[in-house]
Amino acid sequence: MDALSETTPISLGSARYRRANLALFCAGFITFVTLYDLQPLLPLFTREFGISPATSSLTLSISTVTLAIGMLFSGITSDAVGRKPLMVAALLCTSLLAIATAFSHDLTSLLLIRFAQGAALAGVPSVAMAYLGDEMDSSAIASAMGLYISGNAVGGMCGRIITAIMADYLPWRTAIGIIGCVSLLLALYFTTMLPPAVGFKKRPFALRTLLPSLAHHLKDPGMRYLFGVSFLCMGCFISMYNYIGFRLLDRPYGLSQSSTSLIFLVYFLGSLSSAAMGRLMHRFGRRCVVRLTITAMVVGTLCTLATPLAMIVTGVGLFTCGFFGLHSIASGWVSRRAQVHRAQATSLYLFSYYLGSSISGTVGGLFWLEFGWRGVSAMIFLLLLLTIACTEQLHRSFSEQPAPSGGN
Repeated sequence: MDALSETTPISLGSARYRRANLALFCAGFITFVTLYDLQPLLPLFTREFGISPATSSLTLSISTVTLAIGMLFSGITSDAVGRKPLMVAALLCTSLLAIATAFSHDLTSLLLIRFAQGAALAGVPSVAMAYLGDEMDSSAIASAMGLYISGNAVGGMCGRIITAIMADYLPWRTAIGIIGCVSLLLALYFTTMLPPAVGFKKRPFALRTLLPSLAHHLKDPGMRYLFGVSFLCMGCFISMYNYIGFRLLDRPYGLSQSSTSLIFLVYFLGSLSSAAMGRLMHRFGRRCVVRLTITAMVVGTLCTLATPLAMIVTGVGLFTCGFFGLHSIASGWVSRRAQVHRAQATSLYLFSYYLGSSISGTVGGLFWLEFGWRGVSAMIFLLLLLTIACTEQLHRSFSEQPAPSGGN
């Protein structure tokens, strides 16, 4: 029975299910703690290196750019070398690069390390989603995807908050080096705990197959709507978090930078939200839960327009719960819908995700400069209306239809 269970899909509640979830939680944590650990240090870089805030932001954006581009190639790479080996290599590399950051002495070396980190991290997000799609039983994939994304949320929160706290007492290079050491230990834990793949079939590495496999998913209207949801909801999310801090630093609140950074604590609510999505979907159905998540984002945005600080924090919390819930549902939907080229499907989903972050994050700044927080909120509402249109079309036309079949 035990030997048989090792060759069958991972079922909900089994020992392999628990091992896989713990391991992938760690993978999500490492990915986002090492990606976002420099974000609260941008003002410090401006002072230390004598650069503008825009140049300082390159330490973050250079990683997200290489991450987005690299994910387009991570699918075919994982098809050739295997899901787990690629994720292990990526997690070990990003941890070692975080440690190497402690020895960077100028902006150029720091940017080179961050460039390499983004490229290394490309081997985790879409590959982890593809692993879940390959290995999980259909009844387990939604909750497993939610738990994986909760690791992303916790990692993103810790990367922003813990680094800022440690940097108040330690040199920032030491703080990043400590995060790298912790990440390395978690990467070794991941290596030993993640169950080996049994539902995965290796394919030869063939770059010429990349464009046809990407085109296969782009030809599927259902996938296009899902990629649209990814682009739009991440655009909303990054716009909220990029500019709510400006509002809290401004009058009438005048909070300090360290106090403002504590708003990232609501990421914990996002972790709980994404982990609960599987259970809610089983009980109420996907359409109902998707509507609930978008409603939470709309109500949360409305709350941030109020004056009391407590209402603003509550609004950001509601918005965060809705975002992580919607992200976990949509990403699981992509993995389930993709009948072939699953890693490429998740790569496209996450490429859209980070593209939305880059474009809307910048456009949101224009709205802030011209109209303040009301302008940013109006932009978020527009993106949410488009998200509603995409999800309703998905449920009307594509809920039960598999993606069109295609070759390997």
